[in-house]
Amino acid sequence: MAGEAQNGGRLRIDRRRLLASVSIFSSLSDAELDKLLEVTSTRRLAEGEILFRKGDAGRQLYGVVEGRLRIYATGPDGKEMVFHIADPGDVIGEIALLDSNPRSANVVALEDAELLTLDRRDFLPFLDRHPRVAILLAELLAARVRRLSELAEDSILLALRARLAKRLLVLSRSYGVDTGEGRRIDLKLPQQALGEMVGTSRESINKQLRDWTQRGLVRFDRGTVTLLDEKALDALAHLALD
Repeated sequence: MAGEAQNGGRLRIDRRRLLASVSIFSSLSDAELDKLLEVTSTRRLAEGEILFRKGDAGRQLYGVVEGRLRIYATGPDGKEMVFHIADPGDVIGEIALLDSNPRSANVVALEDAELLTLDRRDFLPFLDRHPRVAILLAELLAARVRRLSELAEDSILLALRARLAKRLLVLSRSYGVDTGEGRRIDLKLPQQALGEMVGTSRESINKQLRDWTQRGLVRFDRGTVTLLDEKALDALAHLALD
């Protein structure tokens, strides 16, 4: 695909194409995109390096050029809730361009990563010259609120088996690879990480995966999950809390 390249087997997104793919910039002309690109910079992270923590001052938008990052929060009990895995082409921190309030989540690099950075002090003058971008930005933030609302609703209304089934199906759509027996999620998913994604313990994930393995719904092997019966998992994903 134009604008994408492989770097040692890893996906890398062209910086200009990355900006053009952001919904708030989708209506910009080529000349406007070039002007916006001129005020961006590059930041590189090593695997395990923190981009920012919840509560840090927020002034930058980040676009993922290469690598993957985990966006999560930690509750009072020390448990982590994973909101999103950011891949090449994804954008982090749009809200910081508007209010510069403290960050609302933590972000850490899952592997070496390269980011495109746009600072608030450079974006606001650009926004003054392109007011239609402000309208698109408002729509994007509204969609973000709906997604977080759905996540909160799921944690209350859905049983663990439903939350886990739903999360695996979502991951399968983004990272799934068809095999002869099912759809393998091409992403390392330790049981601890799965627990963080659905707000439960590693032990509870282990118990549920063992049950599904015995029933022929999934196979879990060294951190890799293969969905063997997506129809059954889809039915479980819609079960309400008893």
